[in-house]
Amino acid sequence: MPTNIKIKNLPTGYQTIISNGRHSILGDEPITSKGTDLGFSPTDLILSSIAMCKVATVRFIARRNNWEIGNVDAELDQVVKRGENGKLLTTIKVAISIEGNITEEQKTELLNQADACYVHRMIEGDWNIEKATILNQVELV
Repeated sequence: MPTNIKIKNLPTGYQTIISNGRHSILGDEPITSKGTDLGFSPTDLILSSIAMCKVATVRFIARRNNWEIGNVDAELDQVVKRGENGKLLTTIKVAISIEGNITEEQKTELLNQADACYVHRMIEGDWNIEKATILNQVELV
């Protein structure tokens, strides 16, 4: 089923309510970009998606194999540089901590699976982002 995200602009800074129809979060831009810094920035959301998918994948694989793990934490750092023809080159460093009674081989397998998580594979895949169109709005009377 396709994912649908709706954004509702708020009048302060660049605050937006981001909703998938079931849950909502607040997005914003940092103060340096004239936002209020009261919500996740767009780049925060991308890194959060990658981190969450990797951690969930580690937990899923461990449960499926009945491996005893505790907390799984991740920290991601991003560096963006301008490459040839103005194209952006993004490097993301990922560090994952896995607590539990597992071997080094099991930890290695969990990290390999984390690197193959759905969001990681999606980002590395081909993207076709269509041109924006005008959303039909109901006129106020």
